[in-house]
Amino acid sequence: MIIAIDGPAGSGKSSTARALANAVNGFYLDTGAMYRAMGLAFERTDTPASAAGAASLVDSVRIDLSLEDGDMRVFLDGEDVTKEIRSPAATKAASLVSQLPDVRAKLVSEQRRVAAALSDEGHSVIVEGRDIGTVVFPDAEAKFFMDASAETRAERRRLELLDQGQKVELVDVLEDIRQRDRQDQEREHSPLRKADDAILIDTTLLSPTEQLDMMRRSVMKRIGKDNRRDSNEAS
Repeated sequence: MIIAIDGPAGSGKSSTARALANAVNGFYLDTGAMYRAMGLAFERTDTPASAAGAASLVDSVRIDLSLEDGDMRVFLDGEDVTKEIRSPAATKAASLVSQLPDVRAKLVSEQRRVAAALSDEGHSVIVEGRDIGTVVFPDAEAKFFMDASAETRAERRRLELLDQGQKVELVDVLEDIRQRDRQDQEREHSPLRKADDAILIDTTLLSPTEQLDMMRRSVMKRIGKDNRRDSNEAS
């Protein structure tokens, strides 16, 4: 079973996806981390975020994900960059390179490969990003679109950066959030939008526990329907 979670930056999808994976004993696939790692690769090599730049770099980059003690670790060419990809610079680079067709093609292919392998083994796979339910897995068994006000998302992001030892001003984070929203929604390839069959979860006034409970109930209901269908087909 593949569960797709989409939404803008700071909507709570990453933390909720991890919690949901634990709640349903599934696997969490953070596609945003893959784009951040690719953005970091562009930044480190001073490669321009352009079609020509992507053509020269994408095929030589190796991005791996590893689950260690319940946490997803991200590796760029063998180096653990889990913390580094959360920096403002890597975040900005990720937003730029995610608009490049060659980058998206490479990472979407890898996302489908990993999720399909886990799903074929009978595991539930929770995949979060910005075009999961619309492009990467349009036939996902369950889809959610998480959103919140820009101000709420900016404050969450500021606190996250503060926990990482990065002191930033809320006004700067808010501007970054709004800029990323524009880029994600207006990009030519795979823009951010809610899938027609996705359940909208507005997290502005919801606690993490409330977000998780709403999504868990929906997923368990779907699992129950699938089990009943399989039982009827078997009989």
